[in-house]
Amino acid sequence: MTRFNTSKAFLVLSDGLFLEGVPFGCKGTVVGEVVFNTGMTGYQEVLTDPSYCGQLVTFTYPELGNTGVNRNDQEAPLPHVKGVIARQLSPVPSNWRSEQPLDSWLEQNKVVGISGVDTRALVKHLREKGAMNGIISSDGSAPEELYRRLKKIPPMEGLNLIGQVSTKTSYKVDSFCSVAFDRRIKKSHKKPFQVVAIDFGIKRSILDRLVAHGCEVTVLPASSDFEEVIGSSPEGVFLSNGPGDPSTVGGGKKLVKRLISETDLPVFGICLGHQILGLALGGRTFKLRYGHRGLNHPCGTSGQIEITSQNHGFALDADSLLDTNVDVTHLNLNDRTVAAISLRNRPVFGVQYHPEASPGPHDADHHFSRFVGLMAERR
Repeated sequence: MTRFNTSKAFLVLSDGLFLEGVPFGCKGTVVGEVVFNTGMTGYQEVLTDPSYCGQLVTFTYPELGNTGVNRNDQEAPLPHVKGVIARQLSPVPSNWRSEQPLDSWLEQNKVVGISGVDTRALVKHLREKGAMNGIISSDGSAPEELYRRLKKIPPMEGLNLIGQVSTKTSYKVDSFCSVAFDRRIKKSHKKPFQVVAIDFGIKRSILDRLVAHGCEVTVLPASSDFEEVIGSSPEGVFLSNGPGDPSTVGGGKKLVKRLISETDLPVFGICLGHQILGLALGGRTFKLRYGHRGLNHPCGTSGQIEITSQNHGFALDADSLLDTNVDVTHLNLNDRTVAAISLRNRPVFGVQYHPEASPGPHDADHHFSRFVGLMAERR
């Protein structure tokens, strides 16, 4: 086996593109789907977002690590990305909230990184060719060997990754998950609404927003069935974000169908939860060419625009919803894909983006208010 200098790192894509860079974080070899995020801030939230499970994330902002990391920006206890691709790594963090440099934090959490890569050229390549599998290696493996290994890895389409990120046991949340640096957070003094959240890969900041809007949340595993959900006596059901192909989450689709047909409970889905909701209502999903991952995606209808935070590689097929009892209420104004849906005459709706905005703009926070308003009407 040919060994290369371990002071170098390689990135190899499944179409044969080969890039050389500098290793950071943990030394090793990781394989995943190569995607890109266009946000200028929020790299720690991205790295710990369970929706990025199984992916190698390219950051288009040229410098990474300039604000370090801190415990309050974690969306999950540990990072969920498999690898990080950056143009430049900041040598010294400079922020009053920083508790640790990004490099050492990634090494501690066994996340492999490569810097010194022309991320602008890489993103242009992914936009033209589409997101694809790739491999990052800094353990001295030869590029030819890495390419052969990469050819054996299945694509993201058809993968069910929920079991890797969902909670194994139920738990309650009635206070903020972290000491959030968010002035929107306010503790309600009213009787809290009882919400069951199905954890397909839920983020801490989503739970914070539900609590801030007056909810007490029971988080259940993604494998939970109808009887388990109803046994928690919810006033509303929340379907969370998560990774992988939504068409593989058959249990979630079955659960949502029964919730809609057998109860009058308000149901609110975001991201993967929105896609599962759409599938339960008779729609289909498809894989986007390179996905939507960033903080400035305009969504809405004529005269009603929200700038949104997004992270997804699949979308609902609008044509598949034409003969259903579903209204498409928002479109992604960059490519006209479905951004939000609502069931006619029922308290059921979903949004493709992340209204908790962590990171991102706060334009879409009103969707939590809508969910709470539906529960208030039912109460």
